[in-house]
Amino acid sequence: MSKTAIIIPARYGSSRLEGKPLIKVQDKPIIQWVYEKAQQAKLADIIIVATDDQRIYDAVKSFGGNVEMTSTEHKCGSDRIKEVVMRHPEISYIVNLQGDEPLIRPESIDEVIKNVKDDVSADISTLIRKISSKDAENPNLVKCVIDKFGYAMYFSRAKIPFERNLGKSDFYGHLGIYGYKRESLIKMTELPQSSYEQAESLEQLRALQNGMRIKTSIVDFVPVGIDTAEDLEKFKNIVAKAL
Repeated sequence: MSKTAIIIPARYGSSRLEGKPLIKVQDKPIIQWVYEKAQQAKLADIIIVATDDQRIYDAVKSFGGNVEMTSTEHKCGSDRIKEVVMRHPEISYIVNLQGDEPLIRPESIDEVIKNVKDDVSADISTLIRKISSKDAENPNLVKCVIDKFGYAMYFSRAKIPFERNLGKSDFYGHLGIYGYKRESLIKMTELPQSSYEQAESLEQLRALQNGMRIKTSIVDFVPVGIDTAEDLEKFKNIVAKAL
């Protein structure tokens, strides 16, 4: 039976915020916040945390989550996800949901699933949001340009498109969530790193440079990814205000 899985790659090591999946906010580890958002998506059949760390494994088990151990040799989350997928022949569609996005909207996860399942031309699906021209100058915010059908043409840390003529184009920031057809995930992870990927340190460019198609949807929320101590404080403040 064909199933759709949300797989959340989670590792303990982080250069900027060590052990962040296990940092507790309102007595819940961040990985649990993400897991519970995934549970609210309507189009997924399975949720799996993929980790190489026993502490994360035990934490997910403690709140009743589904978790699998993976190799410590993986260089990126996509490879970790592929290991899990290869154990599950029933999984036909996969969402790569980052373990540091505790405020992801469940309906946005469903949008990613819908695009990759319903669009026969799409190998991968993802989300983008409109940003200002000034925000587009930030190299830490990945930008995306799309064609008139919503397919990604390129992703970059640079400001794209370049504004020779001001005010003629919208700018889009990329949200790091992906939907894959099973065969597309396997194909991408088995391809060698591409030149653009190496230049920009953006894995999705490997897919584009090899002719794979990435369908985008535009969303209207600002993500709160937790990469630094400052991000963590921002998330804590948002949660406190919501109570």
